[in-house]
Parts: sequence; C-alpha cells; structure tokens
Amino acid sequence: MKSHKSGPFVLPVRDLIRKPGEMREHALSIPAPERWGEGIVSIPQGGELAVEARLESVHEGILVSGTVDATYEGECGRCLREISQPVEVEFQELFEYPGEEAADYEVQDDHVDLETLIRDATVLSLPFQPVCQPDCPGLDPVTGEPMTQSAGERPEPVDPRWAGLQEFAEQFGSEPTGADSRKEES
Repeated sequence: MKSHKSGPFVLPVRDLIRKPGEMREHALSIPAPERWGEGIVSIPQGGELAVEARLESVHEGILVSGTVDATYEGECGRCLREISQPVEVEFQELFEYPGEEAADYEVQDDHVDLETLIRDATVLSLPFQPVCQPDCPGLDPVTGEPMTQSAGERPEPVDPRWAGLQEFAEQFGSEPTGADSRKEES
C-alpha cells in the first residue's frame, strides 16, 4: 500500500498524473512552519504565506509554477531600526515522475510536496542588505544614534592635532590665516 503524505504544502495530483494538458490551480494561505532565513531579515515562524500555484501535467511530470506573498521582518542594515516589508516570489519547477535517475523534485505516490521549493525560492529572494528606506542615512559615526534627514550637514570634526590652534583662534576672535587667505589677497 502506498503511503499518503499530508501537510499544508502537499497537494494531490492523482487526477493529473500522465494526462498531459490537464491543469489545476490552488490558492493557499499557510503559516510558515519555522523561521525561514538566517540573515538580518527572515520570514518569522507562523508568518502568513499566501501561495498561488498552478499544477500542469506534462509528459515528464507535473510542472508547478506560481507566486508566494509573505512579509519579512528584521532590522535595517544601515540604521538598525526594526523593519517589516512584503516580498513576492515567483517559482517554477518540474516534479518528475519517478524513474531510473534521481531528480531534485519528484512526484511521490500521488502528490507533490511544495515546501522545499517554496522555502528555497522565498529565502533566496530575501534582501542581503535590507534598508528601511532607499535613502536611509544610517547611524551617526560619533554617537551611534540613527541619523535623520532633517539633521542637515554636520560640521566636520576637528583633527585633534589642530584642536589647540582652533582654540587659540576662537579665543582671540581671529580667522585662521594660511595659504588660502593669501591667495584671496592677491
């Protein structure tokens, strides 16, 4: 007797096997069974995966194509703020009929298991360096606090070797003189 696997990612294909041209569509809402992703962003365990899949029977097996909509969570790679952003992934893979050669994806008994396919496609589409907004200014290198757009330009830090001269100039209220001021005079 054949084993029947079950689970939210397992779809029956008994009515499609060896019937080229037959097609069926599925719309699924599945919670992520575990945290997907190892970087600074990931799909959290229990996060909703909206899957739309089309199963088409072809001579070699069952062609599965579709999309996954999910939301990744983590932190901005520049300013370390918490972020949560949507991600849409397209996938397409052939589940081959069992044969002499091993395939990456096979029709098992009378079903296809989409979990590995969807997980791999989703994890590979997560951004490597996510940002909260495209022009995120990042962290202030001095204070370590997130910089804001309204902060404007900050004065350049004084080289510690010239700090004494700067204090002298401020004390006596004179502008520093140098090669630049001599050029202006001529």
